[in-house]
Amino acid sequence: MKHIAKKRFGQNFLTDQSIIHSLVEAIDPKAQDILVEIGPGLGALTQPLTKKMPHLHVVEIDRDIIAWMQNHYKAGSLTIHESDALKFDFSKLGEAIRVVGNLPYNISTPILFHLLDNVANIIDMHFMLQKEVVERMVAAPSTAAYGRLSVMLQYRLQMDYLFTVPPEAFDPAPKVESAFVRAVPHSTLPYVAKDEALFAKIVVNAFGQRRKTLRNTLKGLLDDEGFATLAIDSQLRAENISVAQFVAIANHLA
Repeated sequence: MKHIAKKRFGQNFLTDQSIIHSLVEAIDPKAQDILVEIGPGLGALTQPLTKKMPHLHVVEIDRDIIAWMQNHYKAGSLTIHESDALKFDFSKLGEAIRVVGNLPYNISTPILFHLLDNVANIIDMHFMLQKEVVERMVAAPSTAAYGRLSVMLQYRLQMDYLFTVPPEAFDPAPKVESAFVRAVPHSTLPYVAKDEALFAKIVVNAFGQRRKTLRNTLKGLLDDEGFATLAIDSQLRAENISVAQFVAIANHLA
């Protein structure tokens, strides 16, 4: 199919066959899986996946690509969901779904947070993302990449940076390097926040002005006595605080 990538949809189509083979190997699809691909595009992942599975769900917003898919793939091999991935209810596909995709880099973070709302129904996720985003996802405390995204995703997910993908593996080539990441929901949360909305609020406040100390960013929420009780130095910054410590702060306040 001759298709011009649409900037408004953040389209960059994967074309490197050796990279595609590595992605499929990492995903390791099984015939019985309920697998959904976000943004199938011109089928770089979709086509090899349909060779390994009798059926695949895809979520696609581009009507030109949808029309092409309807004529290109064998009848019954795909269920095409014409939808914005940010609005799609993934939970309606089943209680044990797997999610894959080369995510549009311009909305990758909102999609990740949207998927957290459906995490109870998800077995695992494999995504191609901007390398910088993957580095933030897996970052440890007291590193430059560690931030709100790190804390909120690591609270729910175990993540593994699998490999880096160069710009020339895509058409058109993005201006940044990409990376492939695996995210698996914790079967049991390592640290349980009593009030997850409060936990999220604390993380947002703490990283809202990341050069300021916790005493300033959490002012009005946590006082000196609270810091002392939790044995957390109020002069530290948010980037120095682990997921466990953020949960401890939230539970103390709850």
